[in-house]
Amino acid sequence: MRPFEYASPTTEAEAVDALNDHDGQTMVLAGGTDLLSLLQRDAVQTQRVVDIKKIDTLKSIEQVDDGVLIGATVTLDEALESPLLAGHDSLAQVIDGHRAIQIQSSGTLVGDLCQMPQCWYFRNGFGVLGRKDGESLAELGDNRYHAVFGNSGPAKFVCASRFAPSMVAWGAKVRVIGPGPEDEQFVPLEYFFVTPRLESQGVNVLKPGQLVTHIWLPTVADVKSGAYEVLESKGLDRPQAAAAVCLQTEGDFVRDARIVMGHVAPTPWIAHEAARALVGQRLDEDMAGNIGDIAVSKATPLSMNEYKVAMARAAVKRSLLRAVGKLDDALV
Repeated sequence: MRPFEYASPTTEAEAVDALNDHDGQTMVLAGGTDLLSLLQRDAVQTQRVVDIKKIDTLKSIEQVDDGVLIGATVTLDEALESPLLAGHDSLAQVIDGHRAIQIQSSGTLVGDLCQMPQCWYFRNGFGVLGRKDGESLAELGDNRYHAVFGNSGPAKFVCASRFAPSMVAWGAKVRVIGPGPEDEQFVPLEYFFVTPRLESQGVNVLKPGQLVTHIWLPTVADVKSGAYEVLESKGLDRPQAAAAVCLQTEGDFVRDARIVMGHVAPTPWIAHEAARALVGQRLDEDMAGNIGDIAVSKATPLSMNEYKVAMARAAVKRSLLRAVGKLDDALV
């Protein structure tokens, strides 16, 4: 690990100020479950780490007029226990799916959204695009865990966030402050992630000196939600494919739908066509399977990862059935 400065601000303004030093060559530490491993592997370099755990305004979950604000240092355990998030079933299902005490107790929702790719080419020093001598290592080599959607450009990695599909389906926003002391904006989460075409672009819209302080989630009483992750096993294993849905229903019929797939593209992959096909339909096991077929119909697998298409279809089907309480009775 290379040497770096350490800063521990106690206010949001101090954090922005600390992040703007060293020409923006700084990084944020919240739970640290991803950043520390990146620094140890020398996959990223920084001149200063800014620890935000002492900022009181980032520690709480609060009710606002039209939703809930979740601070950047709120842990997964704290989110799971909060009565303010009791109606967001898909989030609880993903937290439960981690099944790793150390991640649930120290990992944060905001940190999960800001993760760097788990691509082994990136983690071994070949950059976010995984290139060597101008050629894509993922395209030419082992691409078992890489993208099956949105992979026509140089980016072949998959978005690492496990909570992004659920939160995008909910219509979440993130509060971003900086680089100026008064700068503040709420960014819809579906526009937060980026598919880079250049190494310098990164994987989200954050610029040097900016910080995600909160997640905003709407509270909609009549929304049913569900999430499903296809895991090789349990514990620290990451999903091979995932899906999350939010539905508004009238009886057994779907009035509105949002379907988002995860771990299959460089960004959370919104299945617009599949969601439109579901509106007005009775949601049963056969229909859930049909919607899964539509969701993956335009997949473009690489040489070694076609199996992920079937996993993504299953994740969509099972997340739909889970949202309406029919998963346990299904033959899936």
